[in-house]
Amino acid sequence: MALVLALIAPASRAQAASGSAQVSFEQAAADLTSADAKVRLHAVQLLKGAAYPEAALPLARLLTDAQDDIQLEAIAAELNIFLSDPIVPKKRVALVVEVRGAVQAEPAFASGPNALGARAVPIEVLTGLRTAARDENPRVAVEALYAFGTLAIQPAGDARRTLLRAAGPDIAAFIGSSDPAMRYAAVRVIGRVFAKRAKDEPLDSTVGDAVITALNDKDRAVKVAAMLALGAMRYERGVQALTDLFSYYGKGELAEAALYGLSQIAHPTSAPLFIAQLSSKTASLRGIAIEGLARLGDRANLKAIQDMLDKEREQNVTLAGAFALVLLGNGTTDQVADSLSRPRLRDQAKRYVIEIAPGRTGAFTHQLLDSDPQIRIDTIDALGLAGDPSAIAVLEPLRKDADPQVGRAAERAVARLGQPAPQP
Repeated sequence: MALVLALIAPASRAQAASGSAQVSFEQAAADLTSADAKVRLHAVQLLKGAAYPEAALPLARLLTDAQDDIQLEAIAAELNIFLSDPIVPKKRVALVVEVRGAVQAEPAFASGPNALGARAVPIEVLTGLRTAARDENPRVAVEALYAFGTLAIQPAGDARRTLLRAAGPDIAAFIGSSDPAMRYAAVRVIGRVFAKRAKDEPLDSTVGDAVITALNDKDRAVKVAAMLALGAMRYERGVQALTDLFSYYGKGELAEAALYGLSQIAHPTSAPLFIAQLSSKTASLRGIAIEGLARLGDRANLKAIQDMLDKEREQNVTLAGAFALVLLGNGTTDQVADSLSRPRLRDQAKRYVIEIAPGRTGAFTHQLLDSDPQIRIDTIDALGLAGDPSAIAVLEPLRKDADPQVGRAAERAVARLGQPAPQP
């Protein structure tokens, strides 16, 4: 490879005073195997800033380096390679002020699946991150686990099934950690990586049952994350526990999380509970109940939903009603999709578009041609996460959109729907 890292690399006082040093990719890659920890660290930092995909495999070996600072830099470097918008570690402003951007795993994870670009993540990288998550240094372990959770959603098909089989017991074991930060990370990562997809195998009970045990965690954040994870995984063995917790709390954050988990699992036995919550005094509970009834798919519940909506004034609840009408009554997608332009309802609308999009791609043409680039991006992202390959035909032309952010979103969505296999 004849690639060149055009990075600032002050290797000596003379170089620092005179300007910059350019280091070849081959030299930086070779330095990763140096016996000198300082040389390895410097090489990792250079490759992190360059974010070249060719560096992913050489860097994977340093995810388990004996030096914690090298491990942390290697984790950040791997993450930066696959982000949709890589972070530039060093940037000079007006040739005087230097601005540094940190590459951190948890913020990348928290920003959601669309933080990733279109590049395929090698299995070796995911394996290295999973191994690093067992590190004795809590900071390294948590950072590696969040990086794994950020990147591990990318494989699809057979590669995904193989990954889930291998990773399930490892990640589930972290729920038993004495460190609440590690338990919290483990539950969140499981909820993201093992979120139910159409062609997934039945969830390994080792994973699902481990999350059920986290419902009893003393840490409130872990408990809430476990409720949401059970819902994302559609784990039916968690229905009774979530139902009991909702009955126990009745209201507040924990009750809402329990009901939300139930609404995602959408087990028929939850129907009476959803019906009862349509008359709740709490708007969020009414909206969640509508979502649960919509996912149950029983059109007999339409009248109860419509009767409630006739008297409803809360916008988030009426949006949930529009979502239900699409799933149960074959209603139009307009009200749901148009809510993407309303800041207060945007995230809720994106969730709904992801669910209603399969088989309805043509219904979102208006949003894909909207004059507002953010509306186009939100719609593209939702279609990319909906899992319907038929959307590729309408998304492909948008890769050449006049707005570069829209183009990147389309490239990311097309790659996800095309289910690229990870490169060895």
